[in-house]
Amino acid sequence: MNIIHIFQHRLLCEVDTMFTMIFACDLNGAIGKDGDLPWRQSSDLQHFKRITMSKTIAMGRKTWDSLPGKLPGRRNIVLSRTPREDVEVLSFEDILELGDSEEVLIIGGGEIYKLFLEHTKEIHKTIIATEVEGADAFAPSLEGEGFHLIGERFVDAGPRDEHNMIFQHWIR
Repeated sequence: MNIIHIFQHRLLCEVDTMFTMIFACDLNGAIGKDGDLPWRQSSDLQHFKRITMSKTIAMGRKTWDSLPGKLPGRRNIVLSRTPREDVEVLSFEDILELGDSEEVLIIGGGEIYKLFLEHTKEIHKTIIATEVEGADAFAPSLEGEGFHLIGERFVDAGPRDEHNMIFQHWIR
């Protein structure tokens, strides 16, 4: 793929791609600590499963390494430069191309969210009512990115949740 083709492809992607992000963050935008989620939120995991089931999910290698294996009922793709035997691996450009023909859900981590933000049309954001000390991964800021909040729902912590949370739905 030459530079002109990549530039033309990026222009098309900004208009026509089908990328959706999904993440949970604390009150300060933290999404991870020491390679893991810094909370246990069963309600948010159920929300994640409802949104991602039967769809294509794309993630970075660190996110893949934090999982117990492939998430069932979904096409799992890892963005990496290194081939792997345990999961499908695609380049950034290949994932952008895939987003021209089907919805791709970006599930993390922090660097991958930043990479795909300009191509994203929809975001499912869960705000966990806590502040994580020592966080080392963060969600991208939506400020000034053209997103509009179209739905918000407060959820009390259930018996298998550590904190209350707010489910938000953003589009642009």
